[in-house]
Amino acid sequence: MSTVTLRNIHKRYTDVEIIKGIDLDINDREFVVFVGPSGCGKSTLLRMIAGLEDISSGDLLIDGERVNDVPPDKRGLAMVFQTYALYPHMTVAENMAFSLRLSGMPKARRMERARDVARILQLEPLLNRKPKELSGGQRQRVAIGRALVRNPKVFLFDEPLSNLDAALRVQMRLELASLHDSLQSTMIYVTHDQVEAMTLADKIVVLQGGIVEQVGSPLELYHHPRNLFVAGFIGSPKMNFLPVTVSAVNDSGTTVQLPGGARVTIPVRPGSLSTGDGATLGIRPEHLRLDHNDPTLTGEVLVVEQLGGETFLYVRIAGGDTLVVQTDGDNPSRMHDRAFIHVDGDLCHLFNQNGESVPKARRHHLTMDESHEPQYQNRISHQAE
Repeated sequence: MSTVTLRNIHKRYTDVEIIKGIDLDINDREFVVFVGPSGCGKSTLLRMIAGLEDISSGDLLIDGERVNDVPPDKRGLAMVFQTYALYPHMTVAENMAFSLRLSGMPKARRMERARDVARILQLEPLLNRKPKELSGGQRQRVAIGRALVRNPKVFLFDEPLSNLDAALRVQMRLELASLHDSLQSTMIYVTHDQVEAMTLADKIVVLQGGIVEQVGSPLELYHHPRNLFVAGFIGSPKMNFLPVTVSAVNDSGTTVQLPGGARVTIPVRPGSLSTGDGATLGIRPEHLRLDHNDPTLTGEVLVVEQLGGETFLYVRIAGGDTLVVQTDGDNPSRMHDRAFIHVDGDLCHLFNQNGESVPKARRHHLTMDESHEPQYQNRISHQAE
């Protein structure tokens, strides 16, 4: 069993607070991804778990044992860094077995362990090569192998794919997912790339400014974001946002006025907003529909992105806002065309003036999409590349 528990964790550098009281439970065998923009504190948090950064206050527990003052090499963790950090004068086998050498393990046993791990990572033909003779993806697999030989309680990954090109990132994502499935180990992974988070994680921790904005499964965060930040950060392309004004509130929902004067009713709980309030409407690109006969909004197509299986239209509407509309790959729209867009209120999100999500009055029919998680993950993976 390998669990990690954070209780009111803080990190301060003199007068600057980087981590601002984080509580988090990471369960046995979970693949947990810390995601957020640069400077949000995700790598600092990972290094605190690893023991490479001191904890200013709070408690860090591994398998229920407080480890704040336990040295990094005694915590039973293994970390994979962004820069590989391989020794250039050592072979692949020697690099992978180096930590076992430091622990005093006999050479025959540590080389046997390195060969076993190389078999898992498909590195057997490369065991006698030096790092300079390897590709970027091969070097990253060696770095993972160096962590794997230690048989750690928890694997820690600090943006391990950021130095790879797009094709290698896709390949390594598949390999990491397969490795987690075969090892059934607890893994904590840091990235600024929300696509990596969506396609790898059992649970995503969204960070901003040293605090946790939301924790949940990839599709929970995608379909039920807690606030504007999460809604805009999770998803590629990101959610469309429009400023709106509440024009009516009744039992059937809240009616808002969009730029240009159109009205849409969104089934949110009564009492959350009042007539005259300003708010933000959010809707995913795939939930907008081109409909010449029943348009809610019209605008000019500024950019057409054709990706083969799908096309994205960037449409400027009244007031100057730009919407991204996902359509079929063979959509004939061209730049400067007039676009007629239908907005379905059941598929919209509503956020109050504080940026917090207004709760839905009933569960909307996104359940159809949620029941097809693999298809969603494959789609978003292709979009990112």
